[in-house]
Amino acid sequence: MGGRGGAPATGLGAVWAVLRAQLSYLRIDPADYQLVRALFLRGVALVYGIAFLSLWVQVEGLLGAGGILPANAYLEAVTRHLGAAGYLRLPTLLWLGAGDAALHLLCGAGALLAGLVCWGVAPAPCLALLWICYLSLFNVGQDFLSFQWDILLLETGFIALLWAPGTWRPGRVWAGTPSVAALWLVRWLLFRLVFSSGAVKLLSDDPTWRDLTAMTYHYQTQPLPHAVAWFADKLPLLLHQATAVSMFLVELVVPFLIFAPRRARLSACGALVILQLAIGATGNYGFFNILTVVLCFSLLDDRIVRRWLPVPAPGRAVTAPGRWRSLPRIAVCILLLLLSARQLSQTLRLEWAWPQPVLALNRHLGAFRLVGGYGLFAVMTTVRREIQVEGSHDGHSWRAYRFRWKPDREEGRPGLAQPHMPRLDWQMWFAALRPHRENSWFAGFLSALLEGREDVLNLLEENPFSSPPQYVRSRLYRHEFGSWDELWSSGRWWRRELLGDYTDIYTLER
Repeated sequence: MGGRGGAPATGLGAVWAVLRAQLSYLRIDPADYQLVRALFLRGVALVYGIAFLSLWVQVEGLLGAGGILPANAYLEAVTRHLGAAGYLRLPTLLWLGAGDAALHLLCGAGALLAGLVCWGVAPAPCLALLWICYLSLFNVGQDFLSFQWDILLLETGFIALLWAPGTWRPGRVWAGTPSVAALWLVRWLLFRLVFSSGAVKLLSDDPTWRDLTAMTYHYQTQPLPHAVAWFADKLPLLLHQATAVSMFLVELVVPFLIFAPRRARLSACGALVILQLAIGATGNYGFFNILTVVLCFSLLDDRIVRRWLPVPAPGRAVTAPGRWRSLPRIAVCILLLLLSARQLSQTLRLEWAWPQPVLALNRHLGAFRLVGGYGLFAVMTTVRREIQVEGSHDGHSWRAYRFRWKPDREEGRPGLAQPHMPRLDWQMWFAALRPHRENSWFAGFLSALLEGREDVLNLLEENPFSSPPQYVRSRLYRHEFGSWDELWSSGRWWRRELLGDYTDIYTLER
């Protein structure tokens, strides 16, 4: 009896031993990720710096007192509707004052703090302040800070805070033992970001993704193409289809290699970085591609970092934090894992019954943007529509306002804007996809033109009026890339066709 009772236990023990051996690569020595952590934290700080500087040169025209969507008016409206509850529903430092000076102060402070983190000064406190500053701007940014990469930066920035060491000494970003839980959380975020982008394309049932013709439209219909996109658009159909297949492989298969052994994980890093470089090489996506590459740093280890970069080895003698000091960080990581898993299940349309405590936490913490839902280009735009805004003094002779980056003329060469994020130009692309009444900010933009507000006019490339016009209107055009012959003979990058009026004629009430 005793021999028979021991046999199953021995069998289970052998299976468990084999399983542990197969998954041994999941065991991480924190000392192997000190340089990786330093590289990641400086990368996050660099992206923060780009984001703050890019917004700084636009913030008055977008959110200032004379901007399109004034932050102070928005907060006043929130107070009228929600009362004191608005402070919790919309956490932002700008409750203390949302004037132009406060907006500039937040952008300037963000740029300064990003520089301090890059230098290695007090990374944890500086990253905490960076996250607070960007969240404060995000929560009053309305349509102009509603992009997925803004949410991605907040989520990445919060995880970076969990991974950062507590040292105050410059140049010691690698000091202390890197948190293994935070490292896995970065990798989990990278998995969600990439896999969701592939999954939403299939779940949307969009025919262009199904028949692999999406890339024949993408280069000319993406929000802000640059000149390389024009040439990519001319590639043969077979190459466009091969690009779509490669994209699906990278977005749907490669993410699982994030959790694979070292060699496969490094291969995944290479594939994901190449995808981001290809996206950035054909379109203007601000800091999104750079931020995704920074997330890919988590797939490296110190051995390969030393091989690529001339950095000194920090040594393996690192100080491990006490068990009790690590518990709060681990608890926060578990919380983020639960919330992000729920968000991913929603993206994948999985009808799971999540426990009520998780749902309650998601409701209460949603305003802090700790986790985000991702998935780009679920449905491919097949026709490019562009809005041309025109003004007139007499209602008969009309002149067009010119934008810095969006296409608005046939001879306009698609320009390279990145890593700058021209937020008005981006919103003009979204506005053209739906009626103007569904774009709450657009009326504010036209009013600013009629009033001749300098802060808004500074967002444009050309204002054709020395004094504000009496009337403004918007017209809708269909744009498509021109042919080789048109480019060489007449310098026309675009071909366009008038579709009709986008708005009626507007004038100020006197």
